[in-house]
Amino acid sequence: MDEVVTQVGAFAPLIMSAVKALIVLVVGWIAAGMIAGIVRRRINSTPQIDPTLGNFVASTVKWVILAIVLVAVLGIFGIEATSIVAILGAASLAIGLALQGTLSDLAAGVMLVVFRPYKLGQFVDIGGTAGTVKDLNLFTTELVTPDNVQIIVPNGQAWGSIITNYSAHDTRRVDLVFGIDYGDSADAAMKIILDVAKSDKRIHSDPEPWVRVTNLGDSSVDLTARLWCAAADYWDVKFDLTKAVKEAFDSKGISIPYPHSVEIHKEA
Repeated sequence: MDEVVTQVGAFAPLIMSAVKALIVLVVGWIAAGMIAGIVRRRINSTPQIDPTLGNFVASTVKWVILAIVLVAVLGIFGIEATSIVAILGAASLAIGLALQGTLSDLAAGVMLVVFRPYKLGQFVDIGGTAGTVKDLNLFTTELVTPDNVQIIVPNGQAWGSIITNYSAHDTRRVDLVFGIDYGDSADAAMKIILDVAKSDKRIHSDPEPWVRVTNLGDSSVDLTARLWCAAADYWDVKFDLTKAVKEAFDSKGISIPYPHSVEIHKEA
């Protein structure tokens, strides 16, 4: 019995150290999240600073605090900070090889914040993946698709891909194509489209709305309208004008043809 008590007593310091380490780890994790949140709110509340930078700095602060917590936890077990540095120095090559993807994402995250090819709230296409930028942190970029699907893009892939930013400029051009019957007047149809466009206050007068005959198809004369509007109004303008022009064509007797086949019967 005394031997069992002695063995348990031998493990007591290790158990106490483990409990202390767990407490430090939990408290440090919670504190890191809270401090990062405070930093994010403070930066985002400053109008002169872009919210993208706030998220990135908050993410950096969180990981730095967690690194300090990790050193403190190892210190509880008697591992000195100088020993930790020596161990990391000796293992730097192995760590670099094992985490080269993560380190690449970290470096790319810094480049994305410095050069800012996109910001929070902008609609972008990153290497064929489109969505609204929800978050940019040390390692990843979070996108949300129009149907509310979350997409996580590693920063290394984002920085190495072609980035199309649909929200970078205040205005966008809306291109609409309408097909009319060969028997209808192209000039009359073009005037209808222009009248509909000019009656919509969201359409800019500079550059002026533009309508031209752009193609003679198999079953239709194609008219292309080019209009400018605020980037935020792009989709509403595109959908609303398509409907408005269709209704205007109907009221003015302009036909919108559809592909059809003609069957020819030969007499025997």
